[in-house]
Amino acid sequence: MENKKYLEQTKIGLTPLLAMEEAARCLLCHDAPCSKACPAGTEPAKFIRSLRFKNTKGAVETIRTNNILGGICARVCPTAQYCEGACSRCGIDKPIRIGDLQRYVTDYEKSINMKVLDKVEAINEKIAVIGSGPSGIAAATALALKGYKVTVFEEKSILGGWLNYGIPPQRLPKEVVQTEINYVKDLGVEFKTNCKIGKDIKLEDLRAKGYEAFLVSCGMQKGKDIDVKGAELKGVLNGVDFLSKAKINEGNVKVGNHVIIIGGGDVALDCASTAKLLGCEDVKIVYRRTIEKMPADVAEREYIQSLNIPIFTGFKPLEIKGENGLVSVFKAEGMFDSSLLELTADMVIFAVGQESEDIKIIADIEVDGKGIVVTKNCRTNIEDIFAAGDIVCGDKTVVQAVASGKLAAEEIEGYLTAKRESRQVNRQVASPKEV
Repeated sequence: MENKKYLEQTKIGLTPLLAMEEAARCLLCHDAPCSKACPAGTEPAKFIRSLRFKNTKGAVETIRTNNILGGICARVCPTAQYCEGACSRCGIDKPIRIGDLQRYVTDYEKSINMKVLDKVEAINEKIAVIGSGPSGIAAATALALKGYKVTVFEEKSILGGWLNYGIPPQRLPKEVVQTEINYVKDLGVEFKTNCKIGKDIKLEDLRAKGYEAFLVSCGMQKGKDIDVKGAELKGVLNGVDFLSKAKINEGNVKVGNHVIIIGGGDVALDCASTAKLLGCEDVKIVYRRTIEKMPADVAEREYIQSLNIPIFTGFKPLEIKGENGLVSVFKAEGMFDSSLLELTADMVIFAVGQESEDIKIIADIEVDGKGIVVTKNCRTNIEDIFAAGDIVCGDKTVVQAVASGKLAAEEIEGYLTAKRESRQVNRQVASPKEV
């Protein structure tokens, strides 16, 4: 089966013995720098302490209470930038493998069908979350646990946003995403797919149905336009579209024999590994800056090198040539000198950044010149509309999106609580006093 390697996870989980040995390396730091470095507040110091003393269920409780997407973050979070990078053992030998321990704990949770969070009766206001990516799911969960009636509207047919459409299965299998979404469903959050807010239904209609607050968390899933001579040729693709098509079709897509990837971020590296695992022997990456400045996670870069995929640095696209309307040659020029690069190609994939869809179709929300929603603590220029995730933070990580969603939930709760209290005061003032 040609796509077998593409569908298999590249990293094997820890055994119970290895997990306990790794947890035993923890110094049990009083100041817990690893926990301070986690944007989502997952508290790795606390769950590792539980694991070290063989309280695996306690470790599950810590992770799931703090991060509803704990199993996903364990697989895709660039831990070297956060918790592992802050680990005190870095100054001794090497950091605790926090991501691997988190994966072990969440896998254990699933294996025994353990449930930490219980459904709360929805007695508070109705809230609409627009987009089912990590920030939307995190916010929806936090609000549902506070007793709010939350509905998540997703314009596509599959839930999860970039989790299910962009991250390759060798890093994040679809069943892991589905498990965590099912958990959220069990908490009472309602999901509606194939529903684009602003097109299929308007905010005014939702307000008329009793929704009192809205969270825009639709992410940045649109690849940036390609402005290179020859971009119209068949075989020139957008990285976002390539990854999405491959994952939705479980790898049953056609790739070229000579694939060039343009970009140096995680999406570019995911495109390169996907093309390689789907059978292309000749995959190359072209990046305009130096290798040290590549924004991609170091671990992912090492994985790319293990697949024998070369990275050409210091070059920017110059021209794409073709024959009979098909890509045949990719040309690039040096960023720092007059070098020229010419490579045989029948597929060129641009992964040079992402942008949001037109937010204005939802409401007249203020955005900056890059299409990022302007917010103050997740609050937009419209009183009942909030925003979270990549459309606020830019093209960032899953764990940052989770943190943004949790913050948005706090702000929404504060807004609705103040609104509720104001109504009560007005009713008391309006009601006749008893004699």
